[in-house]
Amino acid sequence: MAKNREEEVIVDVEEVYSKTETFINDNKNILSGIVIALIVLIGGYFSYQNFYIAPLQEEAQEEMFMAEKYFAIDSMNLAIYGDGVYAGFLEITDNYSGTKAGNLAHYYLGIAFLRTGQFEAAIKELKDFDGEDEMLGPLAIGVMGDAFMELGDLNQAVDHYEDAASYRDNEFTSPMFLKKAAATHEILGNYTDALDHYNTIKEEYKNSAEAANVEKFIAKAEALIQ
Repeated sequence: MAKNREEEVIVDVEEVYSKTETFINDNKNILSGIVIALIVLIGGYFSYQNFYIAPLQEEAQEEMFMAEKYFAIDSMNLAIYGDGVYAGFLEITDNYSGTKAGNLAHYYLGIAFLRTGQFEAAIKELKDFDGEDEMLGPLAIGVMGDAFMELGDLNQAVDHYEDAASYRDNEFTSPMFLKKAAATHEILGNYTDALDHYNTIKEEYKNSAEAANVEKFIAKAEALIQ
């Protein structure tokens, strides 16, 4: 009985192999075309990355130098628009789309627009920023919350603060934006939500700057609930 089963398995394998061989023979032109297309596609991708994006990234970083310098000394208009010789972040986002430097320029530009009172423009740029970074990712979302706050849209502000707090769990951005979310909830009259955030800071981020005086905010929120 065991021998018959072994023979059946061998026959089945041979049958599958035969059908596969027939399929390949019948469709070898199509399969060859697919293989060639994949080779061209992969080769094109690496060529694009190595011969176009890489030099463009290097050029973008050089262009960013002066804009970052203006940003650091709080010369926001020069950082945004450039000085006539060196490009500002606005031009860099246009000219170097697809590069890491061009992406980072969206972040800088969003902050610069916020600081110059251009809140809707700040939100747009920060939305365009692709931030997977541990710090810059949540900061970009949280700064959008600041912009919505300035525009008077408290619901959007608190949503962004909460998203920023949970986006990357760390001792810096999470408690900072939890506290901003709590303060906004208080303005909205959502005292229970505010208390929840303050308690989270107390319990989960004990070593953060926000935890140092959180007890008084907890007491205030509890009093408002009563």
